Amino acid sequence: MRDLSVLPDLEIALIQTTLAWHDRQANLEHFQGLLEQARGADLIILPEMFTTGFSMESKTLAEPEHGPTSYWLREQASRLDAVITGSLIVEAADGSHRNRLLWARPDGEVLHYDKRHLFRMAGEHNHFTPGERQVLFELKGWRIRPLICYDLRFPVWSRDAEDTDLLLYTANWPGARRQHWNRLLPARAIENLCYVAAVNRVGTDGKGYAYTGDSQVLDFQGETLLGAGEADGVFKVSLSAADLAAYRMRFPANLDADDFEFI
Repeated sequence: MRDLSVLPDLEIALIQTTLAWHDRQANLEHFQGLLEQARGADLIILPEMFTTGFSMESKTLAEPEHGPTSYWLREQASRLDAVITGSLIVEAADGSHRNRLLWARPDGEVLHYDKRHLFRMAGEHNHFTPGERQVLFELKGWRIRPLICYDLRFPVWSRDAEDTDLLLYTANWPGARRQHWNRLLPARAIENLCYVAAVNRVGTDGKGYAYTGDSQVLDFQGETLLGAGEADGVFKVSLSAADLAAYRMRFPANLDADDFEFI
């Protein structure tokens, strides 16, 4: 069994901000300035589709797997000596379009997770191909599992199957359903006995939908460690592995979890 108590604290930064509609260059320039404020973090989290806003124009906006944003993320990760992550529209090697989270490490390696649950109410399932698998990343010994926006509504897909320490959600979650966001995130933390970090955007997109932020970090009991509200900016918090280990020792509900498999 892993000894979480010996792991260092994890410093994370959430960037909650507006997004320029369908303008990659404007967004990258905007984030470059904000990233400097996140210096010192081990992990920096950007919103879903951070280069375009939440758009269904996948054929027009998709980048190659190793396109300009991938290169930009590698460059920024190296410059800041931090992992930087967020999703964008990608054309995969097989020609399919994916809502893909990129996980750019300081050493130049870029890993990814493809959004599993596509938001049919916006027609996302008609323009993108869903991901086929869960992904687990490691950073400073921490096990981190990324998910994207609508994935939050599906507890089986979010369920801890590999001793996850931090669930990470990146989103464009509209203000009209902020109550759902604010109720589901604590549930995921509590049921998985892990930290949750969730990054949303603010502002209004090109379709006229308003986003009210509520980016947040929760502990393993669903208690708020950081809440950004509707503010635009960079928000930092430190996560304690020792606290997580102590809680799991006191309340090992995971030992009674049901076994299941994906079909």
